[in-house]
Amino acid sequence: MPRLEYLSLDTPVGTLRLIARGDLLAAVLWPDERPGRVPLDAPLANPAHPVLQQARTQLQAYFAGELRRFDLPLDFAGTAFQQRVWQALLAIPYGQTRSYAEIARQLDAPAAVRAVGAANGRNPLSIIAPCHRVVGSGGALTGFAGGLPAKTWLLRHEGVAIDAGRITRPA
Repeated sequence: MPRLEYLSLDTPVGTLRLIARGDLLAAVLWPDERPGRVPLDAPLANPAHPVLQQARTQLQAYFAGELRRFDLPLDFAGTAFQQRVWQALLAIPYGQTRSYAEIARQLDAPAAVRAVGAANGRNPLSIIAPCHRVVGSGGALTGFAGGLPAKTWLLRHEGVAIDAGRITRPA
């Protein structure tokens, strides 16, 4: 198995750790990452790694408001169901949100709302696979690996209106 390599990137939502496995981006981790949320061996620092350079450039463009969709080679390591959820995340357009229930229905598993939430919580590629765009059915901002302030910042950055911890959907 290819070794893991990383670089750290300062962003408006904290210092992110970008991790590559071989030629693929395997993870985007938060400063206060919960141990075991994304199971990985210890990576080696390599800020010159090509896919990490590409991810850094795209994330910087995203934070500058110049990029709305990432184009990176991704390595989603997880169960088949988790991978289906993570692929669904990639389909959520910039500036839009989906509820856990909407994703469950999209996957033809309407009773799997909690399983969708669990898979969303283990998304290894935060921001790239935009788990921050998933909210509760009533529009409430719910748990997020980077913390609710980061989720709020990301959604507002994308133009999502938030009032009292809830998104306000256009009519």
